[in-house]
Amino acid sequence: MLFLVGALLVFGVVLGTVAHVPVPVSVVAGLAIALWLAVFLARERFSHRRLPGRPHTGRGGRR
Repeated sequence: MLFLVGALLVFGVVLGTVAHVPVPVSVVAGLAIALWLAVFLARERFSHRRLPGRPHTGRGGRR
């Protein structure tokens, strides 16, 4: 995931969208995106835990 953020940052520099701001601003923006993705990953991973003693019904409801 961090590789993807780095690749997108390099891609932006090559295309010139990030070239108009100083490098430290680009690095901070890349780190902010990486942090956002890490928080999203943690929330998604831990939000789907099953409670003990309850069957897992899935996302589709009753069938």
